Amino acid sequence: MRIAAGVEYDGRRFHGWQSQRGERCVQDVVEAALARVADARVRLFCAGRTDAGVHALGQVVHFDTGVARPERAWVLGANTVLPNDVSLRWARPVPDNFHARFSATGRRYRYVILDRSARSALLAGRVTWVHRPLDAARMAEAALALLGTHDFSSYRAIGCQAKQPVRTVTELTVRRRGALIEIAVSANAFLHHMVRNIAGVLIAIGRGDAPVEWAGEVLERRDRTAGGVTAMPDGLYLDRIEYPAAFDLPAERGDYGLQI
Repeated sequence: MRIAAGVEYDGRRFHGWQSQRGERCVQDVVEAALARVADARVRLFCAGRTDAGVHALGQVVHFDTGVARPERAWVLGANTVLPNDVSLRWARPVPDNFHARFSATGRRYRYVILDRSARSALLAGRVTWVHRPLDAARMAEAALALLGTHDFSSYRAIGCQAKQPVRTVTELTVRRRGALIEIAVSANAFLHHMVRNIAGVLIAIGRGDAPVEWAGEVLERRDRTAGGVTAMPDGLYLDRIEYPAAFDLPAERGDYGLQI
């Protein structure tokens, strides 16, 4: 039996999703919790690996198991033993041809910036703090140049292992909520550090350190060294994963609960 599940986590105390020897990783703690419920070893496959310090509201995983449990038992049983910074949100059986990563048709990330002169004692590690004023309207205008299908070589990490850099961005919006600025990005797939590099360019534009046109100019260069600083991981959230309707997976969106 193949089971899909939704996972939410606070990435501050994790060294990313993927299991790494000697490090605290999300994959390890979720596999251990589900193994307790299954009374057998569980191996997870995720929709998208997140880096150290990155959070998730709607990570999706799947695993195969030889035991039958009610959906509620997977969720409640796992959450009973999971640490407080990880939660299983839902679980349900899926067809054998479902794959958390390869069946996905799109992904959405949110990047949250705290824009005020003083750092936050309560939101540390959950937002990226920028002490200089940001112009969200300039950032939103600059973001328009990145919509559509492009070669995003300038917005990928130098060590990115993706076979090709072309991605289709279907949504890239910037909006302000009080002292918070949220960048929302949806695409068919993402390159390593792509969202953080986009955020870095937009922050520079929002500060007035670069013109609005710079986001498009960086894109056209197709050269990572032409881009700006990679933004911190603190404010990055894997928001949701899109799948074909035939799999009938929950479409609920996460809420990071930040209100300033």
